[in-house]
Amino acid sequence: MGGNGIVSIIYIVVGICVILIMLIIAVLVYNWNKINKEKKANAQNNGDSGVKTKGGSGETETRLQGIESMSKFLDFDAVVDNMIVRKGRTQYVMVLHCRGINFDLLGEEEKIAVESGFVQFLNTLRFPIQLYVQSRSINLNESISKYEQRVNNVKDEIAKIEMQIKREQTAGNSETVRKLEIEKKKKINILEYGSDITNYVARLSQNRNVLQQNTYLAISYYTAEIGAQLSNYSKEEIDGLAFSELYTRAQTLIRALSSAGVMAKVMDSEELAELLYVAYNRDDSELINIRRAVEAQYDSLYNTAKDLLEKQKEAIEEKAERDAIELTSESIEKASKIIKLREANKAEIRRRALAYVEKYKGEMTNALYEETVEQINNASKEDEKPKQVQQASRRNSSTENSSAGNPIAGNPSTARRTASTARSAEARARQAQMERRAASAQRTAASAQRTASGEAVRRTQVANAEAVQRARRRRAETAE
Repeated sequence: MGGNGIVSIIYIVVGICVILIMLIIAVLVYNWNKINKEKKANAQNNGDSGVKTKGGSGETETRLQGIESMSKFLDFDAVVDNMIVRKGRTQYVMVLHCRGINFDLLGEEEKIAVESGFVQFLNTLRFPIQLYVQSRSINLNESISKYEQRVNNVKDEIAKIEMQIKREQTAGNSETVRKLEIEKKKKINILEYGSDITNYVARLSQNRNVLQQNTYLAISYYTAEIGAQLSNYSKEEIDGLAFSELYTRAQTLIRALSSAGVMAKVMDSEELAELLYVAYNRDDSELINIRRAVEAQYDSLYNTAKDLLEKQKEAIEEKAERDAIELTSESIEKASKIIKLREANKAEIRRRALAYVEKYKGEMTNALYEETVEQINNASKEDEKPKQVQQASRRNSSTENSSAGNPIAGNPSTARRTASTARSAEARARQAQMERRAASAQRTAASAQRTASGEAVRRTQVANAEAVQRARRRRAETAE
């Protein structure tokens, strides 16, 4: 019994030891896996950033998916002064963009001339060249944006012409209105044509298979051709020598290609960057346009956008301008209606005055009747003279404002107050003129009536005197 108890104790101790050993091993394995995961994560982060640090020396080397350096992957160092710099500034490349001709559509003599020109081009070569052909999908979004901008400009011009037509109609210039109507029809035809072109290009842009083939001619220059020790020259001097030599070679090739009917031009730095971007990113180049990226300044280290207050100020100015235009349009319409009513009132006054004169025509002499009618007509003509003078003054003032730069136009609120004051003064002047015309017509009618009454009394007195004389003569005859 005692021996069995000891054996049981031994088994328990051994089991506990085995369990402890297993726990220790599990902890060690867990820590080892954790350390490996951290190392892998650090290695992955270093690989993504493209930098790996060597211990002790502090030196760094670039790593990108197993490639030693980004410069070796891109195979060029930089784009400087319309040139591609390669191989540690030992090779410079200038590229010509060539626009070819359709050889199959040429006649026999033209084909012979082109072939002889190309032979002449080959004979002028004294340095190595390289031909590069690149196919791109045509991106018509920029063309569509330009077309839409031009269409919007035409719409704005039509709106301005309509405003001018309303002003000239109010002023009564029928000849100017006719010319503006003709100009408006021309602009409307241009607008319709531009809209059709924009819609056609938009439908064409939906086809992703529209490709454009571009041909390029690469010219190389090596610094070994300088012939002297490069250590005697700075980088700027080497760049200048390479640019001078490459530009001379490029101009020689351009003249030689022109004899074959091929037009070529030297590509600038931005065009070279786009060429390299498309060459290294064929799939993404259709989605991301490098020109728009450069214009949007995606590579800038600071924001160059307009200040928020400036944007709000511009928005307020635009709203004030729209409100001023709407107010001007409404005021012109109301003024046109008021002028039409006043013109109708003038005609009614003249008609009534002439009716009064016709009514008392039998009681007036012919000279008095003709003079009265002439006075009424002259009064209507005199009413039209101030209107003509006022129109001339408006034209002169508008000319002076345009020649002086029109300072009121920059302040919409001042323009609205000035326009309101001018309209009020004009309304008061017209009201006073109407009152003067009405008083003149009333005086004319009263004068005609008084004249007619006096003529009737005079005629009655003459008739009475003649009757008395006739009665006296009869009495005298009877007495005899």
